[in-house]
Amino acid sequence: MIVKRVLSLAAAALPAALLASCVSIGAGGDPPEQLITLTARTTAPAGATSQGTVDSAIFVFEPEVEDRLDVNRVPVQIDPSSVAYLQNAFYVDHPSRLFQGLLAETLRVSTGRLVIAGADPGLPNRTRLYGRLVEMGYDVPSMSVTVTYDAVRVDPEGNINAQRFSHSVPGIAADSIYVAPALNDAANEVAASVAQWMGGFQG
Repeated sequence: MIVKRVLSLAAAALPAALLASCVSIGAGGDPPEQLITLTARTTAPAGATSQGTVDSAIFVFEPEVEDRLDVNRVPVQIDPSSVAYLQNAFYVDHPSRLFQGLLAETLRVSTGRLVIAGADPGLPNRTRLYGRLVEMGYDVPSMSVTVTYDAVRVDPEGNINAQRFSHSVPGIAADSIYVAPALNDAANEVAASVAQWMGGFQG
């Protein structure tokens, strides 16, 4: 009976142990208290469909980033020459991919057009949105969260338009509890501005 009970307890504990190992980030240490993601304020309802052709679709590509944003951590600008990372704060994915998904969903809802997020299919005559995620982190001197995105739009004829979009949320304490929602707010403001800008073009 004792042996059976020990085996039963071990079997019950196995799923929890596997889950802990899956969410653990980095070598050793405890799992993070929370994981940060970006969620669009307005999303397409379940069952909503989009129709169009490759020529009329908007292709949204993963933005380029600097090394400090090429990790699943929230960068903290301590001073002009020093960068650290926010304690106990981890993104569920790379910031560039999170922002790409948010941007695509925002464009999908605001424009009503077919929006495709992913790799360049190498097809001509399409509207493409490239960009560079310049900032998505916390600034210590100003106690603010900032998201900055350099958008580059290429139309089907090959014409290029570029513009920088940025939004800051001030008065935020350096704690993931406050930084996470502020990052989501700032990212949504930037995405909405980009969508409005994209909507100002014909085709």
